[in-house]
Amino acid sequence: MTTLEEIHNKILERNALETHPFVSVYSSNATLWKQVDALQKKCDALEHDLVIAKEDESPNKAAKAALKNEARLRDKVEKLQQELNDKLRAEADESAKALKAAQELAELKEKNAKQQEEITELMKESEKALVAIQHLEEKLDDAKSTAKLAEIQYDGLKATIRSLQEENDELKKENRVLVDRTVNEKEKASDQLNILNEMVDKLKKEVDMLRSLKVQEEKRRSWFGKASVNADHEVNKHDKSPQSSHQRWGSMGVIVPSGPKQTIKAHAAEITGLRYDSTGSDLIATASSDNTVKVFDTSNGICKATLRGGSGHAMTCCDLGGGVVVGGSTDKTCRVWNLRTERMIHQLAGHAHKITCVRLIGGEKAILSGSADRSMKVWDITRSTYRQTTTLRHSSTTYCLDVGNDTFTAVSGHMDGGLRFWDLRTGDRTGDISGLHEHGITSVQFHPTNALQVLTNGKDSSVKVIDVRTCTALQTLRHEAFQTGFQWSTASFSSDGTYAAAGSSISGEIFVWRVLDGKLEKTLKAHSIGVGCLAWGRGAQQVASADRSGNLVLWA
Repeated sequence: MTTLEEIHNKILERNALETHPFVSVYSSNATLWKQVDALQKKCDALEHDLVIAKEDESPNKAAKAALKNEARLRDKVEKLQQELNDKLRAEADESAKALKAAQELAELKEKNAKQQEEITELMKESEKALVAIQHLEEKLDDAKSTAKLAEIQYDGLKATIRSLQEENDELKKENRVLVDRTVNEKEKASDQLNILNEMVDKLKKEVDMLRSLKVQEEKRRSWFGKASVNADHEVNKHDKSPQSSHQRWGSMGVIVPSGPKQTIKAHAAEITGLRYDSTGSDLIATASSDNTVKVFDTSNGICKATLRGGSGHAMTCCDLGGGVVVGGSTDKTCRVWNLRTERMIHQLAGHAHKITCVRLIGGEKAILSGSADRSMKVWDITRSTYRQTTTLRHSSTTYCLDVGNDTFTAVSGHMDGGLRFWDLRTGDRTGDISGLHEHGITSVQFHPTNALQVLTNGKDSSVKVIDVRTCTALQTLRHEAFQTGFQWSTASFSSDGTYAAAGSSISGEIFVWRVLDGKLEKTLKAHSIGVGCLAWGRGAQQVASADRSGNLVLWA
């Protein structure tokens, strides 16, 4: 019941709202109808008076009076009719206005309904937004808790890093101690080697003495027909030492060249690499921009093998040892050949730019290569399929490299004028000497008997003997006519480290200095154009040089 009353009341309220705009129209219409009724009554009364007047007057007078009265009444009726028309017109205007107002009201109602719908939608969206805000607040709380946890973890990591840094500092100290100990042990080994060399010299003298005794004994035998068995036994006993020494250092000893033995037109283009056989044989390998690597017999100058690289790509470096030849190329690969068969057995691919230097290591079982991609790689070639084992990365292009007698210590010279030392077993950088030369280092070589010294040639036209312990130059070798202009310009120690030699890239002269005091020992001239490569071997023929025209000179 209560619901019906509420519906009835709402209908009355709605009726009141809808009829309110028409109240004035209704009242004005009612007033007009009242006025029309009043005028109609007046008109009827006048007509009635006119009829009575016509009956009372004479015909003439009555006619005239009737005419006058009729005219007057007509005027009055016309006036009343005009007023009625005006009232009706006003009523019509009021109706039109009411209809327009009703239309406007309907439009306003529709607009109001739409606004109500929009309000409803907005209320729903507001509720959704409140839910989203609540969800975001929950996420914010989760993020705050996560941030607190991350902060706690960060503090823990900082503490861990601090402890690791402390451990690293301790390890560095231990490493310094180990390096110092290693240096001391190497110094002791060097001293022992010097003592052994002195012993070898003494033994040589004893052998010479025993040989003279043998000659005298033979003379006595011829005179007296007797032989001394003991003397022969002693000679055979002491002959073994010098033979082993000759096998290591060469049968002729160190020979400072005095003139060209032979000039060979080795290549059609510039020679970019020159290396003697590391085993001490009379073979030498040359690399050239004419896309070939060649191997020559230094005893007679005959070409033993011609090994070709990729078509249209220059060979930039080479090495030779134990029947294996390796060459680096601008096609980003290293090629490995079997010297006896002249067949390529490996093509080492992995660098992103051209190969700049290469060395055989570990008894020709592995190869170390340097590239313009600022990396060096160690390759295992003991199997039919090669394997890259270690990658050494740095911040400057490698121009040159060398490997020590221990086969795992390497040194590299770079475009920034610095030296870097490496452990090939782990790939770690063990040392760094920066700013050694004003420009790039074009060649580097370990001292043949003292691993604590290296020889460098730089584009600042100087050759330096470096002490690895102090990172300083023991000797700086210069000459006004000596110029280093090629990326592959090479300097070399003699086989015993007594001398250092290099060729000028402008005049073509060969300069030989004494390492001990840095004085110029000799200047040699055989090239008519700039020399880039020079090598000093351990065989009977020991010094070779190559120039920009592809000429190879073997010195004697």
